[in-house]
Amino acid sequence: MIVAGEASGDLHGAHLVRAMKALNPNLEFFGIGGSALRQAGVKIRVDNSQMAVVGISEAFSKIKLLLRALRLARQDLKKVRPALLILIDFPDFNLRVAATAKKLGIPVMYYISPQIWAWRTGRIKKIKRLVDHMVVVFLFEVDFYKKWNVPVTFVGHPLLDDTRTKATEGKAEDLHGSGLLVGLLPGSRNEEVTRLLPTMVKVAEILSERIDGVRFAIPVAHSVNRAVVEAIVQGGKARFLILSNRLRDVLDGASLVITASGTVTLEAAIAGTPMIIVYKVSSFSYWLGRCLIRVKHIGLANLVARRPIVPELIQHDVSAEKIADLALKMLRDEERLARMRHELLLVRESLGVPGASKRAAEVALGML
Repeated sequence: MIVAGEASGDLHGAHLVRAMKALNPNLEFFGIGGSALRQAGVKIRVDNSQMAVVGISEAFSKIKLLLRALRLARQDLKKVRPALLILIDFPDFNLRVAATAKKLGIPVMYYISPQIWAWRTGRIKKIKRLVDHMVVVFLFEVDFYKKWNVPVTFVGHPLLDDTRTKATEGKAEDLHGSGLLVGLLPGSRNEEVTRLLPTMVKVAEILSERIDGVRFAIPVAHSVNRAVVEAIVQGGKARFLILSNRLRDVLDGASLVITASGTVTLEAAIAGTPMIIVYKVSSFSYWLGRCLIRVKHIGLANLVARRPIVPELIQHDVSAEKIADLALKMLRDEERLARMRHELLLVRESLGVPGASKRAAEVALGML
């Protein structure tokens, strides 16, 4: 049984499932996930497209859906008794699933660690009690788990396995046309897009007035409703290209991306694309986060580097004018962009070598 509550976990889980099947074709999978896991041959019991949330107060709007999914997951564990439970990130939900598995004697592998080293560190006690093996993608996480005597294996980051994003709708739009290209990455959830994209559209309009021929590309994740993006962009006074599942193409072609916080910042780092990270949640979630978060940065590129190599604009600083001013300064300073590309290359090197999915699959098969 595999549980991936978010779009990035769905993708990493699909790579893992394929790697496990390559080692043992007789394995059968079921659980919670999205289109990527479904295409990998997993029988999806609950689609995760409506489960992911950003922020604590935002989770309340989906509490009924999450509780229903949790109830079904627990029923499936009791009825099917899988040989292994694989959990991917999504800790508030997944640790509750793990508790049921533990009572039933089902071994639990956790792949992609929750960021407990960043906030709510007290959860380590629950992980130590409920998880049989942590499989981590950042090297610094190994020392953290060893300190707490949690069995841990570093496999590298699965994003290195397949950094190319296949086009699903051909390549009618030409990313290599004339004019500077700036990427707008508002997130992999509809709520994120609704919160951040309107500001990004205003940024695009400001930059269009100051830079001749500038173009803006918006890669739409498979977990986002394209119609939501089109409705927000409609009427915007800039040159927009809306592309489905073309993230890597945009990262390769853009001089700069303005991006939501999340896994996508690591994908930009791997591509070596300079970026500005923006992050905004409800006032209550922001206040609570300020009380709980123990690290100085929120962007994964900065967290991995352990220093601020990429600018972050958070909450009240997420305004079209501030973002546009910063973007303009960066685009006019080639030395700064070159320095950032070099720093991002170092981040990529720290993520290990390709083959993370296969190494994680070997851990899973060992647990079987």
